[in-house]
Amino acid sequence: MSLVSLSFFLFCVLLLLCYWLFPKKIQWIVLLVFSLVFYAFAGIENSFYILITAFSSWLGALWLDNVSQKSKQYIKDNKDNLTIEEKSILKNKTKRKKKLILAGILLLNFGLLCVFKYANFVIGQINTITRLFNTNTTINSLSLIIPLGISFYTFQTMGYLIDVYWEKSEACKNPLKLLLFTSFFPQITQGPISNYQQLSSQLFSEHKFDYQNFAYGFQRMVWGYFKKIAIADMLAPYVQLVFQNYNQYAGITVLIGIFFYSIQIYADFSGYMDIVCGLCRMMGIKLTENFNRPYFSKSIAEYWRRWHISLGNWFKTYLYYPIAVSRWNTKLGRKCNEIFGKSVGKNLPASIALIAVWLTTGLWHGATWGYIAWGGLNGLIIIFSMWMEPVYAFAKSKIKIKESIWKFFQVIRTFILVTFIKVLPEVGSLTAGLGLWKRIFTNHTIPTSFGTLLPFVNKLHLMAIIIGTILMLIFSLIQRKYSVGKLFNKIPTVIRIFILSLIITILIIIAFGLNNVSGGFMYEQF
Repeated sequence: MSLVSLSFFLFCVLLLLCYWLFPKKIQWIVLLVFSLVFYAFAGIENSFYILITAFSSWLGALWLDNVSQKSKQYIKDNKDNLTIEEKSILKNKTKRKKKLILAGILLLNFGLLCVFKYANFVIGQINTITRLFNTNTTINSLSLIIPLGISFYTFQTMGYLIDVYWEKSEACKNPLKLLLFTSFFPQITQGPISNYQQLSSQLFSEHKFDYQNFAYGFQRMVWGYFKKIAIADMLAPYVQLVFQNYNQYAGITVLIGIFFYSIQIYADFSGYMDIVCGLCRMMGIKLTENFNRPYFSKSIAEYWRRWHISLGNWFKTYLYYPIAVSRWNTKLGRKCNEIFGKSVGKNLPASIALIAVWLTTGLWHGATWGYIAWGGLNGLIIIFSMWMEPVYAFAKSKIKIKESIWKFFQVIRTFILVTFIKVLPEVGSLTAGLGLWKRIFTNHTIPTSFGTLLPFVNKLHLMAIIIGTILMLIFSLIQRKYSVGKLFNKIPTVIRIFILSLIITILIIIAFGLNNVSGGFMYEQF
């Protein structure tokens, strides 16, 4: 069910009516029913896999909790009879058992994810290798349809399971509540990837109707649809033309096209987040924010702390830190510290963890060499910047430049880097992505008119896109210090209604009058 459709609008109206008219104690059941219905629209046959994830995690968490509690209770009941060594042996035995349970559930669920997302990629690489040896052996690709949101719900639910293993979270006793946490429809296709403690307290609490929450949520949904329909969907056909035919255009035209793409993907992804966060706010639920003005970042590392925040937090918590503080890695750090000095001893273990994180991030986004290269390049730049930090600090101390000018340079530099890296896997293949880069840097044709500079662009559309992008930029600048929602609600009610009605009318004209709806959101593919 597309979020940009009449069916989704009717779905939301029915959901809100049921949510607020039914008794508060069953609000979470209303959310579960609607989440399962939403998921069924994507194909009932795929519902089997999300049920496996939810119920295997429910059983696994209860098992982990039971093993921990039994061990603690035994030690407590026999604290006077057990020696320190016996207690240590028992704790180690418990830890090993918990590791086996955790490994089994993780293997099952990440195994499903890998089969659906990566099996055909692996088959393709095997076939490529066999062709190099002139063999006729070919493995046929599997006919697999990737279940809706499998990357998101797998990461979210496995995060919960690991938290239970670490005893940072209590095991959920009710399987239906864990199923709601796993399948909650606003975040099933593009996130955010929520923490169990934060989201469960929202989902399972009783919420009273609050007009201010309802108004803020509705306004944010309208803003999200504006970003999606009036900016992202208007840009989509132009970006697609550049990506598919970059060899036919001047280098400067292709360059403009990749900047179009940066605007498009931000408006698309953040627009989605505004829509689902707004809908949740109307029900009194606050989802984790996934964006914090990422294009104002001063470095690639900062950009990734502000773009798709929940995914970055997941990798930091469940992959980066476990590798960074692992016994072998800390031992390596200490050894390097003794031989090469403090800087190497500190940066090498962090670099190893970052390499693992960014190669995994690339694979998470897509099973192609383009995404692997994209992830690796992001990681290499972040690692290089970390190692070069003392050099940057020294150079800055020697160069007399205003702080504001330096920050502006950093922001522009980061935006350009992000834009070039971002398009690498999106052109169709790694070879095509590199070819697009080559076209930009080697074709120096200077277009002599607007028609030759942007031959595929409708001037009226371009003007609308520019106005929309400027509005998005202004709102981002305001949001640094003030709440746009609060400022908007200071406007008289009649004027607010008029503005919202005007925006909705414009969006309907664009979406249906011009048939300009892309049909989905870009991050759904991940």
